[in-house]
Amino acid sequence: MVVIGAGPVGENVAGYAVQSGLSAAIVEDELVGGECSYWACIPSKALLRTPQAVADARRLPGVDAGSDPAAVLSRRTSLTSDRQDTGQADWVQGAGVTLLRGRGRLAGERTVVVADGSGAETTVTARRAVVLATGSVPVTPPVPGLDSVRHWGSREATSATTVPGRLGVLGGGVVGCELALAFARLGSRVTLLNRGDRLLPNAEPVASDQVAAGLAEAGVDVRLGTGLDEVSAGAGDTVVLYTGGAAGSGGTVEVDELLVATGRRPAVDGLGLDTIGLDTGEKGAVVVDDTGLAHGDWLYAVGDVNGRAPLTHQGKYQARIAAHAIAARAAGRELDTAAWGEDAATADHHAVPQVVFTDPEVAWVGRTAAAARADGLDVHVVDMDMANAGTALTADGWSGRVVAVVDADRDVLVGVTFVGPGVAELLHAATVAVVGEVPLGRLWHAVPAFPTISEVWLRLLEAYRQE
Repeated sequence: MVVIGAGPVGENVAGYAVQSGLSAAIVEDELVGGECSYWACIPSKALLRTPQAVADARRLPGVDAGSDPAAVLSRRTSLTSDRQDTGQADWVQGAGVTLLRGRGRLAGERTVVVADGSGAETTVTARRAVVLATGSVPVTPPVPGLDSVRHWGSREATSATTVPGRLGVLGGGVVGCELALAFARLGSRVTLLNRGDRLLPNAEPVASDQVAAGLAEAGVDVRLGTGLDEVSAGAGDTVVLYTGGAAGSGGTVEVDELLVATGRRPAVDGLGLDTIGLDTGEKGAVVVDDTGLAHGDWLYAVGDVNGRAPLTHQGKYQARIAAHAIAARAAGRELDTAAWGEDAATADHHAVPQVVFTDPEVAWVGRTAAAARADGLDVHVVDMDMANAGTALTADGWSGRVVAVVDADRDVLVGVTFVGPGVAELLHAATVAVVGEVPLGRLWHAVPAFPTISEVWLRLLEAYRQE
C-alpha cells in the first residue's frame, strides 16, 4: 500500500499493514509524526501540565507551589523533539515501512505522484491500496481585517517562544479553551471571545458552565455571545479587536497576540481526487464506509480527512480497522463488517471518547442527552454531584459533576460525561461500559475500590435505582 500522510494515523495504518504481511510506503511533506506530535496534542498538553500540577498542589493545605514559564516552554520543546523528526523517521523505517519525503497526490487508480522540495516528481504505484491520512487544516473565519494583521493559529500558539502580555482568543471550542487556560496560567491576560452562548457546544451543557467558571477563576475574561466583528493593527505591534455583544453592544480589546481557534476542516486540497472522479461530501470530507474504504476497492481514508471522528485516538482506531480490512481483501478473506466486527469502525458512530484538558477537565464518551433524544431513544438521565471520599482526599474543595445517559429500553449506558479535576482517568471505564453495552444490573457488581474517585460509579447506580 501507499499511505499519504505520516502522522500518528498514517504511521499506524502502514505499521499494521506490514505486520499483516503487506509492504507499505508512506509519503510525508512536513514532519514524520504529524500535527499531533509537534503542534497539537503533545505540545498543548505540555503547556497545560505543569501549571495544572501547581493548581492541584495548591488545593491541598500546607503546599506552596509555583512554576517557571520559561521552564514550561523548554519542556514543551523537548517533548516535541524541537520539531526534529529523526526519531519518528527511524521508527517508520524500523517498522519496515518505506519513507518517501515530499507532497503526495493521486494521479489515477492506485497511482501516487510524490513531489519533493526541488520540484522533482516520482510516481509510485500501489498493488493493493492507497490510504489518505492527511489530517485537517485550520478554518479561518471571514473577519474584516484579519488577513491584514498578524495572528496565531494553533501551531503558532503551541510553538510560541515567549508568553504574550495580552492574548486574545477567538473561539470557545477545545483548542480555544485549552490554550486560553494554558497562557493565562503562564502569565498572559487572556480575553476569550465566543459568539455562541456556551463553550464546548458538543458537550453536555454543564461542561460549558463549569469550564467557563474555571477559566474565569484562572483569570480569563470569558465573553460569551460576543463575536469578533473586525480587526486592525494597533500601536506598535498590537492588534485591536472590535467586538459585538449579543445585544449589539460593541467594544474594543487591544492584545499583543490573537489566537484564532475557530475549528478545522479535512485536508483534501491538492490530493488529486479529481483524477479519479471523487467528490468530497457535504462536510468537505472524503466519505468512507466502516472499513475506511472511500472509492472502488483500493482507496481508503482514515483520520481527520474522513470527518467521522476527528481525534487522534479515533484516527488510530480507524487505521487499525482499515489495515486489517486491506490485508483481508488482499488475502481473499471474507470481511467481518457487522457491528463491532474486526473490520468495522463501529465506535465512530456513538462511542467516541474525548477529553478536554481544562480545569475542571471534561471527559465524555457516547451521546449527550440531547443527541440521544434526537436519535429517538427513550432516555433516562442521571445528573449528580461527584463528591465522595475519594474526591475529598484528592483536594480540599474538590467539586465536579457526572451526567449519565441511559437507554431505558435496554437499561444500558449510551453516554457518560464527567466534569471535574483529573476526571480524564475515569473515562476508559465509561468507554468500556458504553462499547460493551453492559447492563446496569451487571455494573452494580463492578465494585469500585475505596477510597477512590471511581466510587462515583456506585453513587450513579444508586441514584439511577432510586429514580
